[in-house]
Amino acid sequence: MRPAFSVIFLTTLCGAAQGLLLALVAVEASARLASLYVPSGFYVFGAALAVVLGTLGLAASFFHLGHPERAWRAIAMWRTSWLSRECIALPVFLSLCTAYGAAHWAGMSGTLAIGALAALASLALFVCTGMIYACLRFLQEWASPLTLVNFVLLGCASGCTLATACAAWLAPALVGKLALCACALTLVGCATRLASLLRNARLKPKSTVQSATGIRQAKVEQKSRGFTASAFNTREFFHGQSGGTLRLVKIGFLMGAFAVPFVLTGAGALAPQSAAAAVALGAAFVVQYAGLLAERWFFFADARHPQNIYYQRAS
Repeated sequence: MRPAFSVIFLTTLCGAAQGLLLALVAVEASARLASLYVPSGFYVFGAALAVVLGTLGLAASFFHLGHPERAWRAIAMWRTSWLSRECIALPVFLSLCTAYGAAHWAGMSGTLAIGALAALASLALFVCTGMIYACLRFLQEWASPLTLVNFVLLGCASGCTLATACAAWLAPALVGKLALCACALTLVGCATRLASLLRNARLKPKSTVQSATGIRQAKVEQKSRGFTASAFNTREFFHGQSGGTLRLVKIGFLMGAFAVPFVLTGAGALAPQSAAAAVALGAAFVVQYAGLLAERWFFFADARHPQNIYYQRAS
């Protein structure tokens, strides 16, 4: 498939926002149980940052629309379409995230209850986004529970890494435990993403030139696709990059999304009170987000549409 950068930014920005919100709510719940003081500024800034990231992701999605003025129609098929459900879940998540930050800023009671609702909205949004791709059975690389698992884990990993960076400036006492959670999520996310790569490498196409044409000969060689100019099918369903490029991107996202952030987060946790630690933790999120952009590009490019058996292998 051809990666659309609007969708890449939508899913990675919103994923980080959702993971950050979940980290904030988990911190507040743990602090209540342990009677630990956490500055309200940590929650306010974190919630505001989550809203900004989610809003930027929503804005990026409009660049994927042929007629943005008709975007409201996307919710019309909510009974059967995961995309329509995503379009409903995202504004709900942003609204509850805003309410959560505002409640902390105003010093209101019941912030944890609002946060719990926002966390449920975050999880619902993860499910909607992941199922958009996991439900497409004709794309074998996506039609797997690992698709949904990876969307959740990678979003939570980047969000927790960002929460750790925020804590380094606003609540240093939280850095150690948040860094441990961020490293654990990054490690588990790496394991499940590697599992999906191994699974996809073993897949065999269900369609062949023989099954498409009805010719049962063992060797069928296509000489022409019937036209010389490009068309919608050749532009939208194939990335146009070489195998070497795909291998380079795969190595890049494994290093950028997992290995480097893991090391930087662990290093930052060793001296949580220092400015160097704050810089290292901030760099960990920046590197991880860049790696996730490459990972999401590869996610789309790795999906082999059945129609490419005809359109992309023609001489």
